[in-house]
Amino acid sequence: MSNTLVVFYSYSGTCRRVAQLLASHHGWALGEIRDARPRSGFTGDLRCLLDSLLRRWPAIRYEGPAPADFDAVVIVSPIWAAQMAGPMRTFLAENAGQLRRVAQITVMNATSAANAVSEATRLLQRPPVLTTELLTHDIEDGSATKELLAFGDALASAALLPPSDREAAGAPPGNRPNLPAASV
Repeated sequence: MSNTLVVFYSYSGTCRRVAQLLASHHGWALGEIRDARPRSGFTGDLRCLLDSLLRRWPAIRYEGPAPADFDAVVIVSPIWAAQMAGPMRTFLAENAGQLRRVAQITVMNATSAANAVSEATRLLQRPPVLTTELLTHDIEDGSATKELLAFGDALASAALLPPSDREAAGAPPGNRPNLPAASV
């Protein structure tokens, strides 16, 4: 799927690295979500926590191509307090009607990706077509690279096309790739 956009929010820079690697490897466009009000220091960390616990939609600025112009959008965001990061929540809420197909990458220190997937499903009113979770330390030491690129390959494959397009491409109906779970 060459008409794919990778949209990321990154507080620490980890999700930025994931999104840039995925987009550059597949030749996909990149978009970034930024906080309208910068987060820094203790108060920034506190806002991250409160945005997640209270499931707030903080004001954001999106910098990138229009998501509606793409067949698929990959969202990349961290987990904060076992919830989707607030800025990604805002992006999904503001753009849900324009996003044809969404794949989701959740970056975390431990567990809780299921909460982020559930929240994306609720905001989009349908589940993401493909999800994976990556641990921060696996990203930092490079051991998540193979899984990340396999995720992109699976999304790019005909196996994730809508059923009518999948059959036209010669793939068996209902065929979906199985990706390995993130290493823990």
